[in-house]
Amino acid sequence: MSNPDSFIDEVTEEVRRDRLFAFFRKYGWIPVLLVLMLVGGAAWTEFQKSRAQTAARAYGDSLLAAIAIEDPAARSTALAAIAGNGSSTALTQLIVAADAVRAKNTPAALTALDAVAADPSVPQSYRDLARLKRVMLAGADMPAPERMQALDDLATPGRPFRPLALEQKAMVQIETGDVSTGLAGLKAVLEEPLVSQALRTRVSNVMVALGANPEAK
Repeated sequence: MSNPDSFIDEVTEEVRRDRLFAFFRKYGWIPVLLVLMLVGGAAWTEFQKSRAQTAARAYGDSLLAAIAIEDPAARSTALAAIAGNGSSTALTQLIVAADAVRAKNTPAALTALDAVAADPSVPQSYRDLARLKRVMLAGADMPAPERMQALDDLATPGRPFRPLALEQKAMVQIETGDVSTGLAGLKAVLEEPLVSQALRTRVSNVMVALGANPEAK
């Protein structure tokens, strides 16, 4: 009985082998394609990472070289010529604005800040920072209602520069004669979570100068 059984097993194994070979002849290209896709995807990801790192390195080198230029006009020209997108463009424009402020060129600074604030490709935090700095830089040259409208938006809970926007709102209110509301606003700044020590000290000093007690409940 063992010989017939062995013969049947051999035939069965041959049939299975033939079916397996037929399957691979028909569908064997699928796993090969999957492997190629995985290898190609990994290679493309590494290429993208390498290109991004190269671009970031080149941007950083260009930015440092431009900042190192001592002549203000040449430095501004070099900064304006730096190519970038998104966050890098915003960073360059913010540096241009700071450079213009140091050079007492307020119109140029405002133009750079407006460019960041109006660019939808820039992260919201950069846009908020540009708007806040614009309000502070424009000062009384910007009508109080316009400043308050901008600051109201920036002071929305959850926005990154809410404490600073609250401080500026209070200063506008004090500037326009509404001292009591302004002092209440300054007090609200002190009650904000995660307020920096520098901001806390500045607000407290203003309150003391106006005859208010920052520690009062």
